[in-house]
Amino acid sequence: MSSEVISPLTVDLLYREHHGWLQRWLARRLGNLAQADDLAQDTFIRVLGHEHDLAQLREPRAYLATIARRLVINLRERQTLEQAYLEALANMGEALALSPEERCLLLETLCQIDAMLSELPDAVRRAFLLSQVEGLEYAAIGGMLGVSVRTVQRYVLRGLEQCILAAP
Repeated sequence: MSSEVISPLTVDLLYREHHGWLQRWLARRLGNLAQADDLAQDTFIRVLGHEHDLAQLREPRAYLATIARRLVINLRERQTLEQAYLEALANMGEALALSPEERCLLLETLCQIDAMLSELPDAVRRAFLLSQVEGLEYAAIGGMLGVSVRTVQRYVLRGLEQCILAAP
């Protein structure tokens, strides 16, 4: 890896040459042009944040697709989280139902937590969420992930550290 920051002209060229392809690639996978547009833009924002010498890239589309794939995974996890939240609300009944404002704040908080955890490896994120959201015991999580209880403990601790470090 080069320690140089990406030149805006290099990113500009990468964008001009591959944005249309990336947008179509994402649209085929997502089946939603608006989401594809958003994720294509997010992909290039991530490229701007990385320290690579893009002029040395042999396979720029593979590089962009790798970043975009991770963003698609994050999007699907967020959608799953939102759906689970909405289902839980529907099962609460009217007596425990939240106001629209409370729902919005809670959903926003869940998305912020998801963003904090998005930089963690999948296994760490899953272990943390299974522990903190689902309330599963470490042994059960270890069985699901195929890792030891000690590894689950490390994963959960890493998730907690990530939340603390990312908190404002």
